[in-house]
Amino acid sequence: MSYNIHGQRDDTAALAEVVRAAAPDVVIVQEGPRRFRWRQKCASLADAFGLVVAAGGLPALGNLLLTSLRVRVLATRCQRYPLTPGRHLRGAAYAECRVGGSRFLLAGSHLSTDPAERPAQASAFKRELAAATLPVVAGADLNEGPDGPAWRTVAEGLTDTGVAAGRAARPTFPCADPQRRIDALFVDPRITVVDHDVVDTPRARRASDHLPILADLLLPIVE
Repeated sequence: MSYNIHGQRDDTAALAEVVRAAAPDVVIVQEGPRRFRWRQKCASLADAFGLVVAAGGLPALGNLLLTSLRVRVLATRCQRYPLTPGRHLRGAAYAECRVGGSRFLLAGSHLSTDPAERPAQASAFKRELAAATLPVVAGADLNEGPDGPAWRTVAEGLTDTGVAAGRAARPTFPCADPQRRIDALFVDPRITVVDHDVVDTPRARRASDHLPILADLLLPIVE
C-alpha cells in the first residue's frame, strides 16, 4: 500500500480502519510524523495500523515505511533533497527487506507541489532506484499526473502497477471528488502485478485527502 495520510489531520480512526482492513505487508506513507516527538508518533501510527516502523520519519522528511512482522528489514537509509530557499524540505526513505525467499528494496517519496522543483527531486529519487540491485517497490505522491516530466522520470524502466492491472484511470486525489492520479506504485519488471486498486470507500474519504493505492505483488526469489 502507498498512502498520503495528510499529516493525520483528518479522521484518524477511519485512517487506521482503512489500513487494517487492507492488511498490507508494507505501507509506504507520505506526510507521516516529522516533527516534535516524531519517533513516538511514528511508532503509534504503526501500532494503529497493526504494523511496525521500518524506516523514515524525520530523517526522510515525513516519508515513512511500515511493515508487518512477516517482513524482515535488513537495512535502511534516508535521503534529503536539496532545499530550494523558501520551499518545503523533502526527501525519501528506503528499506532493504526480505519476505520468504524474496528480497526487495522498499522506497517512498513525496515530490514538491512546485513544478519547477519536482524534476530535480524526481531525478534524485530515480538515481537511488536505478542503483538498486534488488527488485524495487516504490510508492510516491508525485504531485503530477502520468503526463508530467517528474512522473516519467521515476517511471522509466519500472512497471506502473495501475497500468499493468488495467486500472490506470483510477484517480487518487482529492478524495472528496477524485479527479487526478498523482499517487503511484512502481515496481521492478521482475515483479508480477497480480492486482491494483485505489481504495475508494466512505471510510477512505474521511481518512485523508488522498485515496490509498493497494497492490498485490508476486516477488521473484532473490537470494
